[in-house]
Amino acid sequence: WMPCHLVDLRNHGKSFHSDEMSHQIMAEDILNYINHYQLDKVNLLGHSLGGKAVMQFAISYPERVNKLIVADIAPRAYRPHHQTAFEALLSVDFSAVSARKDVELQLEKYITDRAMLLFLLKNLYWEQENKLSWRFNLKTLSEKYADLVGNIEAKGVFGGKTLFLAGEKSNYILPEDEILIREKFPDSQIVKIKNAGHWLQVDNSQDFNNSVKDFLIKG
Repeated sequence: WMPCHLVDLRNHGKSFHSDEMSHQIMAEDILNYINHYQLDKVNLLGHSLGGKAVMQFAISYPERVNKLIVADIAPRAYRPHHQTAFEALLSVDFSAVSARKDVELQLEKYITDRAMLLFLLKNLYWEQENKLSWRFNLKTLSEKYADLVGNIEAKGVFGGKTLFLAGEKSNYILPEDEILIREKFPDSQIVKIKNAGHWLQVDNSQDFNNSVKDFLIKG
């Protein structure tokens, strides 16, 4: 067995909020974290934006990475496509809601994808008695979104062993991305997770977990 640290990115989950956010800043957060816990070389796994953060880290600080796993994201820029989600989240009037169901009803006006809706609702919490709020820093995420969907900032390559996991039904890693992946991560392999979209760790957790385990154990 090996110890596992589950870390939220800044402005996500239970991590701190900040007005600053970029791929390099998130990479520096990872560096500060592993230094704090006195970890030398680590295995890193990141999904989506987290995948960009760990790619940035691996290229910037290769001596601190043993193996790298990137879930359903490529080292390139993406077309902004979450505008509707941001519009929905920004539309919620927390002064007019008293229950999670009230927020759900407001979001349903914008979001028809049930899986996305439920994912967003997981980020609700009681900030204080009778007052709901979002755990993530919606203001900063919406303001920095165009930069975050852009390409990673790091120049150079990471020569360590790397696994890219792609959802079979997802369009986040396309066949033409393989050339770019090999350029930035020459010792990499790409594995398709069957019957899975972008949320591959949820859609097919068994194959996802087995692929991660096999890569970490066997390489």
